[in-house]
Amino acid sequence: MNTEIELELVVAAATEPAADVRLLELRSPHGAELPAWCAGAHIDLLLDDQLVRQYSLCGDPDDRSSWQVAVLREPESRGGSAHVHDKLGVGDPIKARGPRNNFELEPAAAYVFVAGGIGITPILPMLASADAAGADWRLYYGGRTRGSMAFVDDLVARHGDRVVVAPQDETGLLDLAGIVAGRPDGAPIYCCGPTPLLDALESVCTPLPSGTLRTERFTALEADPDAVFEGFEVELTDSGQVLQVPADKTILHVMEEADIEVLSSCREGTCGTCETGVLSGTIDHRDALLTPDERAANDVMFVCVSRAAPGCSRLVLER
Repeated sequence: MNTEIELELVVAAATEPAADVRLLELRSPHGAELPAWCAGAHIDLLLDDQLVRQYSLCGDPDDRSSWQVAVLREPESRGGSAHVHDKLGVGDPIKARGPRNNFELEPAAAYVFVAGGIGITPILPMLASADAAGADWRLYYGGRTRGSMAFVDDLVARHGDRVVVAPQDETGLLDLAGIVAGRPDGAPIYCCGPTPLLDALESVCTPLPSGTLRTERFTALEADPDAVFEGFEVELTDSGQVLQVPADKTILHVMEEADIEVLSSCREGTCGTCETGVLSGTIDHRDALLTPDERAANDVMFVCVSRAAPGCSRLVLER
């Protein structure tokens, strides 16, 4: 279960590393060190009372003086990217929460990294971590156009031919089958980017051992139109309370109605804030975070979207 504090930060700098991408540098207004983090981590930005968005940290984990996030202006923004681009200026205060990491880089001798568009952000500190560990790696970086691909010039200048840049208007889509076939034996694949890229790469990686592909999604998984939800009970070990969760409500919703404090953010199974331990019962996982092996372990769930599996009448939660 996550326990986090909100930080009062200030926008120390704002630049544009690519078309429609805004890079924010966030610092403590008092010069205090910020919480430590490692490659793959993200934070919540509390843009106003009703607007909370998650962004990957893309700076240097060893630099505790600031955090950096890069935000793409989304044409159909739900408010987050428009707020960052149009309303946040240098010197403005901003609340942040985290960091948390659902996309941690595991030790390996070699890696393959695949990034699509703004999905490059969590990959950047992974490259530095892989370099520091002496690992072999290669990055395949796709985007609509070269001008839309943030940090591309710096990546090529730093790493040369270890970075394969593939703007779609110049080279077409990334050759995912070729990338997977050519990876070093046993090398894990880390990928972040838009849903079509992640879905396509997951399909290509189906024959590979479980855990080979590690992904981070910006958006929730599509709902199963044929899913039939059932009501069930939730027992909370901390209080001994038993709550009834009807078919048309989430566990998170029912907990909030019972005035049980639950830290949450995205409410769609992508951020990991509401992670909760499960002591008994079978889970119907509906998040975009857990790997197949983590789901099979049946010991943790995200209560904003996941439920008791059909036929399971009670979940016992560590809360």
